[in-house]
Amino acid sequence: MNAEITALQDQLHQLQQSGQSAIAAAPSLEQLEQLRIEYLGKKGQLSQILRGMGRLSAADRPAVGNLANEVKDQLQGFLEQRQTELKNAALAAQLASETLDVTMPGSYWPAGRAHPITSTQDRILDIFVGLGYTVVRGPEIETDYYNFEALNFLPDHPARDMQDTLYLPTGQLLRTHTSTVQVRYMETHQPPVRIVVPGRVYRRDTVDATHSAVFHQVEILTVARGITFTDLKGTIKAFLRELYGDVDLRFRASYFPFTEPSAEVDLSWRGRWLEVLGCGMVDPNVLKAVGYDPEVYTGFAAGLGVERLAMHLYGLDDIRRLYTSDLRFLQQF
Repeated sequence: MNAEITALQDQLHQLQQSGQSAIAAAPSLEQLEQLRIEYLGKKGQLSQILRGMGRLSAADRPAVGNLANEVKDQLQGFLEQRQTELKNAALAAQLASETLDVTMPGSYWPAGRAHPITSTQDRILDIFVGLGYTVVRGPEIETDYYNFEALNFLPDHPARDMQDTLYLPTGQLLRTHTSTVQVRYMETHQPPVRIVVPGRVYRRDTVDATHSAVFHQVEILTVARGITFTDLKGTIKAFLRELYGDVDLRFRASYFPFTEPSAEVDLSWRGRWLEVLGCGMVDPNVLKAVGYDPEVYTGFAAGLGVERLAMHLYGLDDIRRLYTSDLRFLQQF
């Protein structure tokens, strides 16, 4: 029986030595946890050695049990010491990697600025809000009814052709003007109406110095009792002079299906006239389409091209400059 006690004690001494060496060499906290399970876990090496105590007599067991407790305490102490060392090393490495040299110059991030199109549109809206208009927005994907029919476009009007308008496979289309929002708004609101509608519009235009297939438009609409063409001219002049100051402008007769009479407004630009907006008195058929009595109410509407106003405002020679995203150009503004 003494031989069995000696054998168990030898195994415990060997376990203590191998465990100490393995724990001291553990490279990480994860590996340390694996060693704890391997040596002190329920199915670990210490538990396997202690199973041999079942062959010992009650009088002999204390000699092995006391040694087993000492080995367990020693291994537990080695584990805790190595755990502390690894945590301290990880913290030191983190601090070293996150060291901040406060004497180094800071990184320069230039302040952002509004794009010329955005800033021009904001200035336009600010002016009309100051004149008592309410900002209203609507969908860019529209139906034929709101884009054409409710605005008095005849079924064979050229604007409805595929070469002029971008149609979708669903039969809907990308709106060609923000006038669509006028109809939607009037359907749910009774006069007096005074709204300003900003938004992006789409047309199959050939891109050149003054045209783009995608551009921004701001539409205004006023409907009330006793509105006349004089009110329209006064509003447009007040707006353009607020935006530009003293500027040469002219009204010339034109035609739009949804206004009658209609006019276009040009500004003097680089030695020639640049069309910047279309306007007119709301056609009675449009008023009827939304349930307004044209014998009681009249109104006017105008559509402003934001890019063209920006060209005039900033002295640009080509609308395409607004879409190049060239920082050398944009930083001027």
